[in-house]
Amino acid sequence: MRKKLLLTCAAAVAALLALSATPAQAAGAVLTYGSLGGTAVPVGHVIQSNLKTGTTATFYSTAAGTTGVTCTASSFSGTVLTNPGAGGVATESVTAHSFSSCTSNIPGTTCVQSIAVNNLPYSASVNGTTKAITITGSAAAPIQTTIKLCTLLGTVTCVYRADLNTVAGATSNTDNSITFTSQKFNRFSGPGTCFANGYFTAKYAPVRDTSVAAAPLVYVQ
Repeated sequence: MRKKLLLTCAAAVAALLALSATPAQAAGAVLTYGSLGGTAVPVGHVIQSNLKTGTTATFYSTAAGTTGVTCTASSFSGTVLTNPGAGGVATESVTAHSFSSCTSNIPGTTCVQSIAVNNLPYSASVNGTTKAITITGSAAAPIQTTIKLCTLLGTVTCVYRADLNTVAGATSNTDNSITFTSQKFNRFSGPGTCFANGYFTAKYAPVRDTSVAAAPLVYVQ
């Protein structure tokens, strides 16, 4: 009887230890640097990335088309606002987003004078479970991009705003990337040279924590 009681107590202790170990195994933050499940990215740190080597950022007139603007250089940076436990939702403030070395094959245009991302900063959330990133604007400061195109008759200014004031992307720990695919923008102002809709595609990698020496890679969990 005593032996049976001891075995029962041992089993109960083992069960309690297993339960107490579960949170530890799931410990960590949504955003970590150095390795998956590594050091939590502290609030206030700056996350930064450029286009993945060998890729371009495109802004085409249709989701499956090839007419529009192509850029061989682009970068973004944001500040971490919250970074809860793994599987949660981290938040950031997107403070900078730039494009350069751009060309246009839009009929009637000869070059891209400039591309400016307006109304920064934007809000961003990173879901540790789905690995999705969602960027949102506000009513007062919508997600907006101004593209200035060269034509034989002078400069044309095209202003686009993100459809539903949201841009959605996907993160990957394989190459520490963020990918945006055919994100829809609607023409807010500009002449007929500016196509009615623009679809934004780009892949940024690797994403790094530039607030840390040597700018280690950032992972999502």
